[in-house]
Amino acid sequence: MDFRLELVQVPVSDVDRALRFYVDRAGFVLDHDHDIGGGVRFVQLTPPGSPASIAIGDGLTEMRPGSVEGLQLVVDDIEEAHAQLAGRGVEVSDVEDFPWGRFVFFADPDGNGWAVQQIV
Repeated sequence: MDFRLELVQVPVSDVDRALRFYVDRAGFVLDHDHDIGGGVRFVQLTPPGSPASIAIGDGLTEMRPGSVEGLQLVVDDIEEAHAQLAGRGVEVSDVEDFPWGRFVFFADPDGNGWAVQQIV
């Protein structure tokens, strides 16, 4: 039996603003955007090449917008990832080197924190 983590909730205060950030700036793919009714809107976004997705929306979680930290993407080339993110207008950190990998960091408009890692 496999237990695959495939969807992570990311709490946001403005769904449309977050959707524009994740698609236009971070380069995620919009998989679903459904108004389910009753104040519930479900938006699923997937980073390019990822088997896991994130969900943003209205009425999905009680978590405080901006409260998620430590979301991590893994890439083959951290310099290229940095260039792509910065080129699309993401405020991304400089490349940082650690014994366990090379990283850049960014946050969405609510402050949910992301790390991008190149494993070395």
